[in-house]
Amino acid sequence: MLSRSLERVTWNNASLIKGDAVAELQKLQQQPGRTLHTWGSTGALQTLLKHDLIDEYRLFMFPVVLGSGKRFFGSGTAPVALKLLESVTSDKGATYHRFERSGNPEYRQMGA
Repeated sequence: MLSRSLERVTWNNASLIKGDAVAELQKLQQQPGRTLHTWGSTGALQTLLKHDLIDEYRLFMFPVVLGSGKRFFGSGTAPVALKLLESVTSDKGATYHRFERSGNPEYRQMGA
């Protein structure tokens, strides 16, 4: 967990990261068998994107337009191609999409 204020975390298998988050995450990423997740922090997400620390995206989308809010992929995000691994739609219209990185983007028309 990335935190500026917590002194410890108490849930199972959680790591508390304070200080240089990028360096610490790079170390954790090199350890075998470790899966790292981020939930709901667009600030941390922008740091992860900037330092190329995301291998897989799991996106939940809900059928509502709020008109404002933080951008998920903010300005300065490096382009990357994604390959769809899984997609599920709920009976209420919410969708879940799981993508993995697949290299550099190729620009073309939809369906081509």
